Amino acid sequence: MRVSRIYPSINRKSNIQVDISLLDPLLQKYKGIKGNLIPLLQGTQEIYGFIPRSAFERISDETGLPLSKMYGVATFYAQFRLHPVGKHIIKVCHGTACHVQNANLISEAIEEELCVKDGETTEDHFYTLESVACLGCCSLAPVMMVGDHAYGKLTGTKATRILKEIRDNENK
Repeated sequence: MRVSRIYPSINRKSNIQVDISLLDPLLQKYKGIKGNLIPLLQGTQEIYGFIPRSAFERISDETGLPLSKMYGVATFYAQFRLHPVGKHIIKVCHGTACHVQNANLISEAIEEELCVKDGETTEDHFYTLESVACLGCCSLAPVMMVGDHAYGKLTGTKATRILKEIRDNENK
């Protein structure tokens, strides 16, 4: 089963304002290095949490790389984000093992609890929900990851309880 990225049809500012000077050390580090595009995009995303349009433009100006090439790379690889995401990214596995263990019910329960669809971020920017093809935790099916933590043998109720606990723990 192939899971494709779904981008929600919500209005986003096309050019979110960021402090573009934060890119200076990164641009210096990779200046003149062949094959620097992916490290530049990765570093930019690490700085901002996503890759803003103004960062693409600055990188293009500094490196001479065409915007079309940079967008082509950034949209090809699932690791890159072109819009802000929540503080915590929830990845629900929909690989074969999880699929046969009702991963769809996990996603549906989370969507209902958070009032978001796949690919969307909660209004408070706390969570972003993503379906992924495989998390490599097949023995824990169905499984989700929140940040770097895997949670397995889930039901919809267990998944939503975990998300409530994460939020509650941060609100203490």
